Amino acid sequence: MTSTSKIAIVTGAGSGIGKATAMALLKDGWSVVLAGRRLANLEEVAAEAKALNANYQVLAVPTDVTQEDSVANLFAQCVKTFGRVDLLFNNAGVSTPAIPLPELSLEMWKGVVDTNLTGMFLCIREAFRVMKDQKPMGGRIINNGSISATTPRPFSIAYTSTKHAVSGLTKTASLDGRQYDIAVGQIDVGNAATPMAMKMAKGVPQANLEIKAEPLMDVALVGSSVVYMASLPLEANVMFHTVMATKMPFAGRG
Repeated sequence: MTSTSKIAIVTGAGSGIGKATAMALLKDGWSVVLAGRRLANLEEVAAEAKALNANYQVLAVPTDVTQEDSVANLFAQCVKTFGRVDLLFNNAGVSTPAIPLPELSLEMWKGVVDTNLTGMFLCIREAFRVMKDQKPMGGRIINNGSISATTPRPFSIAYTSTKHAVSGLTKTASLDGRQYDIAVGQIDVGNAATPMAMKMAKGVPQANLEIKAEPLMDVALVGSSVVYMASLPLEANVMFHTVMATKMPFAGRG
């Protein structure tokens, strides 16, 4: 990609991994569209970016990824402002409180499915629609999965199930994208130090329900990982990339 065709959309960009990745892309020379439900959070990220470098090209577009019209508007605003879409970091996601499975309501379940699975599909579909018709054709989609998809935590059935499904989205979209020069990959993150994950430093349930503190890593490392994946030419693809705190309980028995 040339410096004039590095246009990225980041969903869930108002905080955490989305914010860190948006900042990393901006520092790498990308123009970035920030998407999220809360405009105030997006504007704070945009202002922080501009304070670092007034030349950063950043646009905030309030978006609910569970709504077709909202997702279509996000991509339309990106194309209107920057002319194309080269990268979608499909990051927006939610989870439920860590409660026993019998206490999980259908409403809670559907809320996670709507965002983590349906929302991700809607963004992939809209990215395909734009990327296949733009000149030059193609682009890259990076889905935010989770190591929880294969190694779940207790009390996480909705989150784990949707993140497991994300791998199916990634594999299928990578096949369907070949004819359009669309490369689709996935990043699986473990214990990045975001506001949502800081509870891990105090202690979270283990497989035997014992409460133990877990190591964290700098969330900026997730951003640099996405930048690496996005830097490849479209003839190459990192389909699955795992970045995690080295000493977190994941490999083997922890």
